Parts: sequence; C-alpha cells; structure tokens
Amino acid sequence: MADLSALEGKLGYGFREKGLLRLALTHPSAGRRHNQRLEFLGDAVLELCVSEKIYEKHPEMQEGAMTQLRQKLVREERLSAAARGIGLGRHLIMDWGCEATGGRENPSVLCDAFEAVLAAVYLDGGIDAARNVVLRLIGDCSETGESDFKSELQQLTQAQGHPVPEYQTVGQSGPPHDPTFTSAVFLEGKELARGEGKSKKRAEQEAARLAMKILEHPGE
Repeated sequence: MADLSALEGKLGYGFREKGLLRLALTHPSAGRRHNQRLEFLGDAVLELCVSEKIYEKHPEMQEGAMTQLRQKLVREERLSAAARGIGLGRHLIMDWGCEATGGRENPSVLCDAFEAVLAAVYLDGGIDAARNVVLRLIGDCSETGESDFKSELQQLTQAQGHPVPEYQTVGQSGPPHDPTFTSAVFLEGKELARGEGKSKKRAEQEAARLAMKILEHPGE
C-alpha cells in the first residue's frame, strides 16, 4: 500500500486516528475487519453534505429537481472518477484474487471505498471536515440537473494534478442552416477526444464525455 500521507494530501485532510483510514481502505476480501460498515455510514454522510449544499446553492429548485441533481452528483460513475482522481485504488488493501481481477480499478469497489473514507473523515474530524472533503472532490453542487461533462472532466483532471482542459472547434459540416460542429479537447497540449454536435457547446460536451471514458477506462 502506498504512503497514506500522499492520500491525505489529496483528500485535504490529515487523520488523527490513522487506523480509521486503514480500515476504510480495507476491502472485504482482505479479512474479517473491512470497510463495509464505514461505507454504510459514508453513504449517509455524503447524501447529507450534498443535499445541504444543493439546498444552499439552488433556492429556486423544487424537491424533485433537487433529488435528481443529488442522484447525479453521487452516482457510482462520478464517485469512482473522484476516487481515481486521488489515486485511491493504489491504497486499497485487498487479497491477491481481487487485485488480479482488476479490483483496484473496479468502479463499484472504488465507489464503496470512497464512501468509507468519507465516513472515516467524519468520525475522525466531524461533519465540517467531511463536508470540506466532499466539496473538494465532488464540487460545490452549483451545476444544474443537466449532464455537464466539461465540469466533470475538469474535476477529474485537476484532481489528478493536471491543468484545465482546453477545447478547439476543429470542423464544421452540413448546410449553413443546419451545421454540425466538431470539437477537440486537449490536455497539456495532447488531444484526448473529439465530439460532434449541433452547436459548439454540444460538440464540446460530447468531446468531454468521450475523454472521460478514455481517462476512466484506459486501454479499452
């Protein structure tokens, strides 16, 4: 397992009780003491922190829309992306069988571990510490219920220590009254993906969506 101080730095929180963090990182395959109970608590802590921030950020939003936005913010894909962004997988404690079958990159495993770590932060430092970690890694919940892949890609790349991705319109086809745009997204000067859409904004969103898939599932 890698140095826990590096993980604490990416979380933005230093543990007083290091054993809590180690327990949160222990997959059920590793033995009798594992992170499932912490995962249960972390799920509730996450929902509370996100719900609280949505309530604060969106005074005009009705209950149904608030629920949809919360579901979007805490879905497995987003949590596993945040976990990858801080290199959580390399810190997990698991048996060789789970590791050999890709456990360290499994979205479900990463999502569960992320919630367990959040619970550990809550137990060690209280709700304010947990809230700070959520906002650092999930975002400030200012987005609307629509999918915003550009924001998610920026969150992922910044968590990995990269600069903000850049976008360029690299093509346009079709008649003037019904054009299709092609946009490319670049990270540190390297093109990650291209997307098409009926507007430049939609083309950039599609490029960001494809780039997220590449970064989350390298080699596929």
